Amino acid sequence: MSSAALSAPRFATRETDERFTALIGPHRQPLLRYVRSLLPSDPQRAEDAVQETLLRAWLASPTGSGARRADGFQPGLPWLCTVARNVVIDWSRRDGVRPALPTAYLPETAAVADDQARVVDRTHLVELLAPLSRPHREVLVYTYLLGCSGPDTALALGIPTGTVKSRLHHAMRDLRRSAAYSRECA
Repeated sequence: MSSAALSAPRFATRETDERFTALIGPHRQPLLRYVRSLLPSDPQRAEDAVQETLLRAWLASPTGSGARRADGFQPGLPWLCTVARNVVIDWSRRDGVRPALPTAYLPETAAVADDQARVVDRTHLVELLAPLSRPHREVLVYTYLLGCSGPDTALALGIPTGTVKSRLHHAMRDLRRSAAYSRECA
């Protein structure tokens, strides 16, 4: 096998690019306008939703590299709009599932003024997370501090998505209990 064949990805061929452009090209701009109407305050997320929709269309088409259909299916604009709407709904639901962090001991202002305040904030965060078990801390850090979704956290930690949900639930319960106990003792 030549070094050129090893360095070039299998899916990045000129023929594949041309098939993709022919399949998706005419629908991209109208689809982007539609998704921007669904997400008027977040153009970057609208672009991401369009990309996800186009990827799903490519994979559903018989010309796509992951062809699952042999019936000559060609995604049209109505189908793409339905898929895009479902992507936006899925993302909204995913974002709404994360429970709120207990705010009893969080600083009042979001902006950290100086290095000394950062040290205080980090110390406070360590005090909040210290009583938790390592698996619970890991899930909280990935989900809330790093902003990962449940599936991304599961992938990073090498555990099932259901385990992430369970650990997140139990970690939040323990945080609430410790915050309530701290208030009673104060």
